[in-house]
Amino acid sequence: MLNKTRLLTPGPTPLPDRVRLAMARDMIHHRKPEFKKLIRDVQEKLQQLFGTAGPVITLAASGTGAMTSAVANLFAAGETVVTIEGGKFGERWTGICNSLDVKPIPVEAAWGECVDVAAVKNILDAAPNASGIFVQVAETSTGAVHPVRELAALAKKRGVLLIADGVSSVSISPCPMDEWGVDCLLTGSQKGLLLPPGLSFIALSPRAWEKAERMPCRDFYFNLVQERDNLAKDQTNFTPAINLLYGLRESLDMLLENGLGVVYEKQWAMTCMARAGVTALGFDLLAKTRYTWGLTSLKLPGGIASGPLLAHAADRYGVVMAAGMGHQKDGVIRIGHMGWVDCADLAAGLYALAASFRAMGGHIGARDYLEQAYAAYETALADGLP
Repeated sequence: MLNKTRLLTPGPTPLPDRVRLAMARDMIHHRKPEFKKLIRDVQEKLQQLFGTAGPVITLAASGTGAMTSAVANLFAAGETVVTIEGGKFGERWTGICNSLDVKPIPVEAAWGECVDVAAVKNILDAAPNASGIFVQVAETSTGAVHPVRELAALAKKRGVLLIADGVSSVSISPCPMDEWGVDCLLTGSQKGLLLPPGLSFIALSPRAWEKAERMPCRDFYFNLVQERDNLAKDQTNFTPAINLLYGLRESLDMLLENGLGVVYEKQWAMTCMARAGVTALGFDLLAKTRYTWGLTSLKLPGGIASGPLLAHAADRYGVVMAAGMGHQKDGVIRIGHMGWVDCADLAAGLYALAASFRAMGGHIGARDYLEQAYAAYETALADGLP
């Protein structure tokens, strides 16, 4: 079949031609003036994206590298922290802490639901020596969104640090670091930032930097204080991913040239479109109340597994979506609609979902699901952000 591939996964996401061409340029040396100018350009734009007046560190690593750097730079062995577990990536915070001998106290939320702030408060009451809270802004494995702003206020009141994984939210939905009082915000390159995998980004609040400065870093590569000091000289601590940085400059230009508000309006409209289409087809949504603007997770009925359905959608229609994760792998499908994905791509995804579900023996709901999806999209654009 001569179908073009439509990548509707929760990352990696499609690449704009502008970004691909920017990365195709010839190599330069990373200790010369041309590279220093690139770093300066990128830094200013990253600060706008993160909503922070402080430096944003770029690491040649995936988002997990930035997560590891947050633990290694901000917490000593033996410190107690709270980790929000509502999916695979919340569990990853717990795993990283354990690997660095930081003592996590997990707070569990049902997959697809956000954490209860009162439950976190109760944990802090019971563990007054806890020094940090780790959370996802959006849990990529489920599509649920945690109350990060409220958790940041709680963390500030208790004198602990709030560390937020924004991999599925930065450049997708508002998460202004300084305004919300987040102490550490991080993200990766391969989702809303329109780039291939390979870069991660992390920013600290003044009080987080103060702690990082007085605590010896426990990782040779992920040393944020050294990275910050080199960034002040328009340099990186180690060899950077130069061509990815050229792509980053272009992608940041694309995101900022019409204003982040326009990006968020489009992402919100895509989310409304996806949820309306999925609901019209008769599927149950996994995240029902607080949900990310970058992906939509749906539950499959018993007797139909995600693997064969996704294979059919990819082979027959060229649409690549993702299964659930962990114990939800066979019973959940995740549709990514972040970054360089538009309403036509999403409509193709909804059609492939419906047709493949029927091919597996399922029965769809409303036949006008695409009309309902597009109507939700247009209404959201007209009404603006929620």
